[in-house]
Amino acid sequence: MSAGSGVITSLQICPGHGLTMRRVEPAVFVADLGLEGCRHARPKSRRQVLLIEEETLAWLGLETATLKENVTTRGIDLTSLPDDTRLLLGDEVELWVTGPCHPCDLMDEIRDGLKEELRGRRGVLAWVKTGGRVRVGDRIEARSPAESTRDDPEGIR
Repeated sequence: MSAGSGVITSLQICPGHGLTMRRVEPAVFVADLGLEGCRHARPKSRRQVLLIEEETLAWLGLETATLKENVTTRGIDLTSLPDDTRLLLGDEVELWVTGPCHPCDLMDEIRDGLKEELRGRRGVLAWVKTGGRVRVGDRIEARSPAESTRDDPEGIR
């Protein structure tokens, strides 16, 4: 996996608490909100989008969307990215990494011991700076925080 770029392999939203993730294409990202139709879409939230690597899911023997991720990727090492990394998805969407997604107790409801297996591997959370449409097969590219200027709203950390 490269830290620099990869491809989007799946896009999904959570329509409600406890409901199965629903695949969407294109996925519509809304600035400072999240994915259109997703229960996690909230202004100024550090968890507007959850991204995880397909490689991690395969290593754990899990299907796409089992971990409630919104964006599944291949070829980019998301967990190595520092906070404030800019992620460019397709030609329109820009996300800011707000930090790692720490596994919660709900992971053990999926499979005993999964919370511990996921420690340091559950992907990254992001805030939507620029909205737009993204499709499966679109490129995802990481830009270091030094290559960008921070102008997000107060309180997303």
